[in-house]
This record gives sequence, C-alpha cells and structure tokens, in this order.
Amino acid sequence: MKRIPSIRERNIVLIGFMGVGKTSVGEQLAKRLFRDFIDVDQEIEKTWKMKISDIFRLKGEEAFRKIEREMTIDYCTNTSLKVISLGGGAYMQDAIRTACLDHCIVIYLDLSWSLWKERLNVLIDNRPVLQDKKVEEMEQLFTKRQPTYQKNSFQVETDGREVAEIVSYLEEVIKLGWEIYGS
Repeated sequence: MKRIPSIRERNIVLIGFMGVGKTSVGEQLAKRLFRDFIDVDQEIEKTWKMKISDIFRLKGEEAFRKIEREMTIDYCTNTSLKVISLGGGAYMQDAIRTACLDHCIVIYLDLSWSLWKERLNVLIDNRPVLQDKKVEEMEQLFTKRQPTYQKNSFQVETDGREVAEIVSYLEEVIKLGWEIYGS
C-alpha cells in the first residue's frame, strides 16, 4: 500500500480561472518553499511539442482534457514536494478534483471579474477556450466555474495584491498549517 505523504510533503496545487496568476504565484512560491514548480499546461505543451491553442485546434478539446487529466492525476498521486499550477478548466474534471483533494493542498487564487476583464487583451490569444467568445460568454464561464473552485479549497483573494504579496501570504499560511497539523 502506498504511503500517504505528510502535510509537509504534499504537493500544493493552485487553481483558479485562466489568467489569474497561478503560474506567476506558483513559480515564486515554489522557490520560497524549496520545491519544484510544475505548470501542467507547459508540461502538456512540451509533451505534445505544440501550443495548447494548437492542440485544441488540431486534436480537439477532448484530447487535450484527456492528457491534462492523466498528467495531473499522475503529478498529484505519484509525486510530492511540488507546487503545481493547473489550467483554468482542469479542476472542473471530477477525476482531477478528486486527486487534488485526496493527495494535495488545494489553493484557489480568486480574482474579481472586473479585474480579470482588464487582462483580457493579453489573455485572449493564448486561451483557446476564449476564442470566438463574446465577453458575456466569458463572464458566464467565469461565473460557472467559481463554485467548483471555491468548494474544498483554501481561497485567496488576489484583487489589488502584487504577486510578491500573495506569495508571502501563502508562505506564511502554509508554514503555519504545517506547524498546526504536524509533520
């Protein structure tokens, strides 16, 4: 039987809508906690040797979600001491959500719709889920995903906070959790 990692060894998984800063926060948090950082979307791009948008276009969303699910579950169940950034839609998959909750510490980076919308111009080209969508449709997707992100995760409001501030806060909270809940 496989040993369940201690609270200190568990991977830390960052979830939230696309473009909220999971990769930026994750990279810095991993450095602060002396862990490896994994961006699942980047790992998928390396594996398939193409951009996510090209995978969606050439292989379809279903093929993308399948490899996303396989990789994420593998990272969650077979590794430890990592900070893992999930793509915005990954946590919507039941199998991924279960693996994250069973084996990792899940942190939801929350950004308000109004501030997210301000980032739209820099996001739209690299986010296939947003292609050909009206702003109203994007808002519906944003709103639809919120309850799933919020359920069973530690929520961090990111509005008006710089990455360094978010990382410092998370480092403090995580280390406090380690102290309270033991090794």
